[in-house]
Amino acid sequence: METHLTGITTTGTPHLGNYAGAIRPAIAASRRSDVQSFYFLADYHALVKNQDPQALQRSSLEVAATWLALGLDTSKSIFYRQSDIPEIPELTWLLTTITAKGLMNRAHAYKAAVQANEESGDADPDKGITMGLFSYPVLMAADILMFKAHRVPVGRDQKQHVEMARDIAQRFNHLFGEHFVLPEAVIAPNTAVLSGLDGRKMSKSYNNTIPLFVPASQLKKLIMRIKTNSLEPGQPKETTGSTLFEIYQAFATPDETAALAARYAAGAGWGDLKKELFEYLDAHLAEARGNYERLIADPGHVEQVLKAGAERARSLSVPFMKELRHAVGLRPVG
Repeated sequence: METHLTGITTTGTPHLGNYAGAIRPAIAASRRSDVQSFYFLADYHALVKNQDPQALQRSSLEVAATWLALGLDTSKSIFYRQSDIPEIPELTWLLTTITAKGLMNRAHAYKAAVQANEESGDADPDKGITMGLFSYPVLMAADILMFKAHRVPVGRDQKQHVEMARDIAQRFNHLFGEHFVLPEAVIAPNTAVLSGLDGRKMSKSYNNTIPLFVPASQLKKLIMRIKTNSLEPGQPKETTGSTLFEIYQAFATPDETAALAARYAAGAGWGDLKKELFEYLDAHLAEARGNYERLIADPGHVEQVLKAGAERARSLSVPFMKELRHAVGLRPVG
């Protein structure tokens, strides 16, 4: 049986773009019986950018509750928190000892940080760059290799990290014998990318997101803020380039989408179209929002789910780590 592994960032509150682009297809995959799926909260990774303990903990709760509220099947998949698996940082160190610095020099995130320093005229190209940022791909390799993942669904910006994990695994296997599966990145060909309130890609960094589970009153206010053009009611409108249409299409059926396109062609007013989008999303998310609110109010239950997932994950990581320690020579001296 193939193993698939998905890392879930724990920075900020999940929004509509996260759902359409990553969460919804991943949750659908969690129900498959022909693969073993792992889903983990990448809270060690989050420490690279987040040094606020309360914010990190809150985000972990919100992200876990979001995935559970939306239907992640934890009976078929293994759902755990990265920091609950002590074998992960141990494996990270084993991999660090055999990973070439030159490979890390080529990581996109590191190169981008260096370029930003150089363009700002700073004398030190590494100013502000931590070893967490620099070594990020090694930790990601440990996440992937620990559970012998065959396939790793990622965005295009993360493809390089999976390729690096493969390179590191090959180096380790060459030195110490065949222990690691060589992973492959899986990039969905039609990953939905939603625009935000200002027309740019919906992103926390642009502060233009629509959080998934805001109360109905706030959801309505945010939708009413979505940028549109100046066409009056009665004037036909293009669906191409319309953030309103794009968001509706990401959630609606083909028939519903076609009906909305006809409303655009007939010249429906922007105010009416925003009202329709709000009512549709509010109804579509109502059940999941209720589930989310119950989970947020009961963090102990979320913790139990994560701990149960960690136990299942460690039933695999503990014996594998023992095998790897023996392979590299970390054994009793007698």
